[in-house]
Amino acid sequence: MTASVSIGIAAAAGADVAARIAPTVERAGFHALWVNDTPGADALEVLAAAAAVTERLVLATGVLPADRRSAAEISARVAALGLPEERLVLGIGSGSGGAVGALVRVADAASALRAGSEARVVVGALGPKMRRLGATVSDGVLLSWLTPDAARAQAREAHETAAAAHVALYVRAAADVAAVGRLDVEAERYAGYPSYAANFARLGIAARDTVLRPDGFAAGLAEYRAAVDEVVLRAIVPGDDAADYLAFVEAAAAAH
Repeated sequence: MTASVSIGIAAAAGADVAARIAPTVERAGFHALWVNDTPGADALEVLAAAAAVTERLVLATGVLPADRRSAAEISARVAALGLPEERLVLGIGSGSGGAVGALVRVADAASALRAGSEARVVVGALGPKMRRLGATVSDGVLLSWLTPDAARAQAREAHETAAAAHVALYVRAAADVAAVGRLDVEAERYAGYPSYAANFARLGIAARDTVLRPDGFAAGLAEYRAAVDEVVLRAIVPGDDAADYLAFVEAAAAAH
């Protein structure tokens, strides 16, 4: 297995940054631009800016929370923004609405989106129940915060559940030594979330073991590419302007 490689940014980076970097991401041969939804920012709006300046690049959300963005609202927003559904991937997740009803909430949203759109749908999943659900009711799963070995095991499990399931993995990555501090802060933040802390404990890994740092970037990326179908390099950069992201894209292109 040799995974495709994609670039990921936060919606908070903004539409202007997405429009600046998307053509470079496409020219460099990356598979997709993933935008994770963040409070106060709309991943779909950011993707619309990228769509306007690209022709082939896959556009993906990672992930839209089903507890605060209904399938009907997502579909209406996709239509209003004129997003090209033939190259759109709608990543959805349970959100922060609690574990009770999460599986049903995500299953209903995935079914509704697949029925009402040409876009592919993947489910952001931590635990085994949500991973099985994603493999069976959608086009695949979006994993996050895993070592290569853990990612390989979960990808194998998903493919055993549904052979055609697409397994994508978010990997937080810093290509510039000036961004390592922000990478460490990001890892510590996720390690403090109860659901992620429980998942790290269950897997016997630490958040800091699941990231790519400037030293060993290329070798680490190769390990991840051997584990899943798609590696999404979630860019952690020194600053927040387009130049920082463009430098990351160039470094990532050289590494893969």
